[in-house]
Amino acid sequence: MDNLTVPTLPDALPAEQFHNNSNQAWLSLAFAEDQGTTRLLDRAHYGPLRVQKALYPEHPSICHAIIVHPPGGVVGGDELTIKASVGEGAHAFLTTPGAAKWYQANGKLSQQQVRLQVAGGAALEWLPQETIFFDRAEVALEHQVELQGDARYIGGEILCFGRTASGESFNSGRISQQTSIRRDGKLLWFEQGAMGGGSAAMQSRLGLADCTVCATLVVAGKVFPGSFVQQLRDCASQLSDGRASVGASQVKSVLVLRHLGHSSELARQWTMQAWQMLRPELLGHAAHIPRIWNT
Repeated sequence: MDNLTVPTLPDALPAEQFHNNSNQAWLSLAFAEDQGTTRLLDRAHYGPLRVQKALYPEHPSICHAIIVHPPGGVVGGDELTIKASVGEGAHAFLTTPGAAKWYQANGKLSQQQVRLQVAGGAALEWLPQETIFFDRAEVALEHQVELQGDARYIGGEILCFGRTASGESFNSGRISQQTSIRRDGKLLWFEQGAMGGGSAAMQSRLGLADCTVCATLVVAGKVFPGSFVQQLRDCASQLSDGRASVGASQVKSVLVLRHLGHSSELARQWTMQAWQMLRPELLGHAAHIPRIWNT
């Protein structure tokens, strides 16, 4: 390990800033390649956000890390910050042990900021399990990805508006979201939006079209053949079988896949199917389903 280059640990927020608010937390992770093995060489945290250990369920070159938020839910006023850097030639896979739950606001805004840095020749997969917004939640989400050189990235999310299994709808509250991907400082992808609970946008065809679940996969690092993109569309349509609207669009080196429906389970199946098709094409590895997704 004498010649090992450790990626710079993303700037952590000072713990002193949080002394007056125990509902704030941050986590910083740094991965590096070491003679064919990706190692979690540095990690720091404050509050209830952490990674317990590095996992290697498929190959030493791919380090899996499960981000744990012990409280199990986010309430009004909570602020979470997650930062990760992946060094040159390393490959990290980040996920969560279960659904993230964002509870009613109690008059305060809840926030999550994700900052991801991927060096040249490296790869990062960001695939947390689904996010559930309870009625009256007030949430602001921000997701930033910085790629260098030929870095590759797969990022996914499943958003559930209301606990439909419990008969609860997202009738009030507000969810805002901003996502950006840059390569060598140049903006590749940017989107932002806000959705008010019970608003016309939730019923509009230009919004959620009266659906309660939306899922997205964003892939950066390769221009895929048109035939492969069409194959993704065809397989998604076959899986959804009219139960959801699905699509795939390629804008230069960014591929975006969408799912809009009523079932988080169907959205999860769609995500896994698309990921299983995309991963070998982009990263040269077959998709290895993490055990935590089946528990």
